[in-house]
Amino acid sequence: MATYIHELKDWPKFTWNSSKLAQKLGAVRNRQGRLTGRMEELGFRLRTEANLEALTEEVTKSSEIEGEVLSRDQVRSSLARRLGVDIGAFTPVERNVEGIVEMMLDATGRYEAPLTSDRLFGWHAALFPTGRSGMTKIAVGNWRTEDTGPMQVVSGPIGRERVHYEAPKAGLLPDEMKAFIGWFNGTQDIDPVIKAAVAHLWFVTIHPLEDGNGRIARAISDMALARSENSSQRFYSMSAQIRQERNAYYDLLEATQKGDLDITVWLEWFLDCLDRAFDRADTILASVLRKAHFWKKQANQKFNDRQRAMIERLFEGFEGKLTSSKWAQLTKSSQDTALRDIDDLVARGVLVKDAPGGRSTSYSLIDEV
Repeated sequence: MATYIHELKDWPKFTWNSSKLAQKLGAVRNRQGRLTGRMEELGFRLRTEANLEALTEEVTKSSEIEGEVLSRDQVRSSLARRLGVDIGAFTPVERNVEGIVEMMLDATGRYEAPLTSDRLFGWHAALFPTGRSGMTKIAVGNWRTEDTGPMQVVSGPIGRERVHYEAPKAGLLPDEMKAFIGWFNGTQDIDPVIKAAVAHLWFVTIHPLEDGNGRIARAISDMALARSENSSQRFYSMSAQIRQERNAYYDLLEATQKGDLDITVWLEWFLDCLDRAFDRADTILASVLRKAHFWKKQANQKFNDRQRAMIERLFEGFEGKLTSSKWAQLTKSSQDTALRDIDDLVARGVLVKDAPGGRSTSYSLIDEV
């Protein structure tokens, strides 16, 4: 009796109940279209800003799903430079951050281009520029081999490991990936959003690489979603929503890979998750509009470079509390200079002192700015 779906006789002939999905799919496609329409009304500059914020979310949260925390400032700086967006001074960016940004922009920016093994190998090499995953040397830019043993997803202490899933044997990968790539580039009578969901599951089930399979599966899914919208600009982040639902995501992947080839339950979850991702798009849009309103309102006011940079950071979602010490550190200025900058913004009604709590005074943007 087969343990995993890739061992079933009819693999990879996935099936699903279209009538059961019809209402969810229709609602998602409707929201997708309305979101695209709203963004088109914003004008080029605001659309570009919203795209930058959504892509920053996508890159950082896709890595967080795998337990890797990237610097949001570095991700945003790398994206802004490549998209030609002026965000003031650029933050120095580490090579591994540049790599995942390169992969995401290639997947979504060149969504119409065919998916090929060489393209996937390029993404893999970009994710692991040193040829190592942590301290472990891995084969970069190629399918995994038998040398590394079975590709298993496990948890638990050594000696009491629990195997959640075991991928196809390495010797099968050339044929497995040829079938997947041919299907992905082909024209089937499948809704493009459903295709994004199937592609995600199919790729992560094959697990063709030594590491980075989850991130690349999500990039492939984003590529398919970009095709469904016929647009390289992203205004929502599927990975940010998956990150919020990470436990359910992994549990469902495991259950689906141990089930049969009817993947209706997986597709239902994917559509629901995508629908919730559109809710987060409203948050991104509100932030972009609030910032645009502020700078329009302050058009005749003068701010120094430090103040402009810090106001931008606050609009982007500053982590933790803003104190004069953090201001000094981030702007590379003295404590006295930081206090003068802050006091000036408080006097102008841009910043307000937070309620007392802790040893240091902290500040926030006034809500109505």
